[in-house]
Amino acid sequence: GQIGILGSSHFLGFFIGCWWAPRVMGSVGHSRAFAVFTAMGAIGMLGHTLLIDPTAWAVMRVASGLCVAGCYTVVEAWLQAKASNANRGRTMAVYRVVDISASLGAQMMIGALASVETYLAYNLLTLFCCASLLPLALTKASPPITKAAPRLRPLLALSRSPLAVFAVMVSGLTSAAYRMVGPIYGTAVGLKIDQIAYFLAAFVLGGALAQIPVGWLADKYDRRKVLIWLSVAAVMSCLATILIGGYSTTASFLTALFFGMTTFPIFSVAAAHAHDFVQTNERVELSAALMFYYALGAIASPLLASFLINHFGPSALFALIASGHVFLIIFGLSRMRVRPTRTGRTPYIYSPRTSFTIGRLLKRMRDKR
Repeated sequence: GQIGILGSSHFLGFFIGCWWAPRVMGSVGHSRAFAVFTAMGAIGMLGHTLLIDPTAWAVMRVASGLCVAGCYTVVEAWLQAKASNANRGRTMAVYRVVDISASLGAQMMIGALASVETYLAYNLLTLFCCASLLPLALTKASPPITKAAPRLRPLLALSRSPLAVFAVMVSGLTSAAYRMVGPIYGTAVGLKIDQIAYFLAAFVLGGALAQIPVGWLADKYDRRKVLIWLSVAAVMSCLATILIGGYSTTASFLTALFFGMTTFPIFSVAAAHAHDFVQTNERVELSAALMFYYALGAIASPLLASFLINHFGPSALFALIASGHVFLIIFGLSRMRVRPTRTGRTPYIYSPRTSFTIGRLLKRMRDKR
């Protein structure tokens, strides 16, 4: 239960950071805002080594969530200001590769660094935070002009595509529960610390491998059907994990890979579907609204998953995720009876779940036919 609170606290901080970061940039500029958020992250990480208390750690995890969201916001705002139509596609491609590679690498480091006695992991993460300030402090490039923060209009997304809203909430539930509470499941089925690292990394790797084929399907067929079939596959992967995931280490890794392939792309497919129903001038606010709903699912799921594990055992994690996808299947089928899909659609784009300002980076790419 305490681990679930820590996971939910991180995403609470992430949500606050997504909302607050554009306003900090508007007040003090990009460079100082980045320094503020990295300092908050370093303080939160080092604080773990000073006091062992779940309530205190929850506060520190709010700080780490603020750091992640704030730094993403500054980086994406800077890229948006410097990227041109000529290099925007290449810029986003490099950004996605760096983002996924860093996420995958972070999971792989868990086994080597998760030494509770020496706090090596927290100290190294603090060093990374401090090191990220060096290029910013040494650069001679002038910071870009700060644009106004996008308005947060949750009802915009709900009015344009209720299915997309529900899908990104299920995506938040899935990803947050797996990443924050998945190690409890791994420990319960007998995985060692280094094996838990591979278990989490397989999820990220599966999601990365699925982007291209899922994107092709989402551009060729009705995106609601793609969402529904992804959820069907996600339910199957949850059942496979419950039934055979604990029998061997290899089985755990393979089910995690399949789980990532079926669940990771759901956010991007849902975002593409929602953007089919908005005007160009609404894209930035729609992206922010979708991130808001994703954060709601991510905040609630670790706490709920840990509660269920306490009462029903480790398999309850995947029972919870499967239930969310069953409801998504039902809701998707019902929405298909309400209105037809759009014939002229925006291209599928892998949408990082990073900040409220990511919509600015992707706006022109979505309008490209």
